[in-house]
Amino acid sequence: MCVDFTDLNKACPKDSFPLPRIDQLVDATAGHELLSFMDAYSGYNQIRMNKADEEKTLFTTDQGLYCYKVMPFGLKNAGATYQRLVNRMFARQIGKNMEVYVDDMLTKSTTAEKHTEDLKETFDVLRKYQMKLNPSKCVFGVPSGRFLGFQVHQRGIEVNPEKIKALEGMASPRTLKDVQRLTGCLASLNRFIAKSTDKCAPFFKAIKKGKGLEWSTECEEAFQKLKEYLGRAPILSKPVVGETLYLYLSVTERKPDTRRQKK
Repeated sequence: MCVDFTDLNKACPKDSFPLPRIDQLVDATAGHELLSFMDAYSGYNQIRMNKADEEKTLFTTDQGLYCYKVMPFGLKNAGATYQRLVNRMFARQIGKNMEVYVDDMLTKSTTAEKHTEDLKETFDVLRKYQMKLNPSKCVFGVPSGRFLGFQVHQRGIEVNPEKIKALEGMASPRTLKDVQRLTGCLASLNRFIAKSTDKCAPFFKAIKKGKGLEWSTECEEAFQKLKEYLGRAPILSKPVVGETLYLYLSVTERKPDTRRQKK
């Protein structure tokens, strides 16, 4: 069953509580020896509605009128409400041995020996707040796994293989929407593409022209080169404390560029 909360959402003031930045969470996860991935079971439904607001979720069926006693999916501020809750629940762990993005939770340990202790701390909090997990979406004590669309492990961050497969199987764009879909896909892989602005420039030129699509030879060559490049995308690793890093600067009439690397 699906309830349309469009009118209710229009009447609700926006809750501006921010969601964490995905790139920061992923960066903070890489480099740990053992990871445990957890997912809340219908997480939104585990939050009780304010008694006074229950009737605002009223919906009609052939058997009568009903309203939600728990927070349903589809409410404007459900995501912000849930993130605020988990931030408070795991305040002592976030950034230390845990990262949380809405109902995606991850416990991380720098050593395998410490992982049981870190998990116990997480489970103690879950029991305290009576939050239930979805066992079919939980994986415990593994060296690597997928988190927020990226493959994370002790060595660093890798591009999601499914995204690479989708790109490799993509036919050459024929419409403006096809190009926009391509640039959207590449935007999610941007951090793995060196000089991404230059490599993707032909696509943005094609979009800027507006009227119809002129998929030039330059566009096709750039498209095929990107497919080949991402097939061997680099592993992004965190800097090691105490290790010497070198910052290279390159300035041209068009733009400045920087690169940080090991010796």
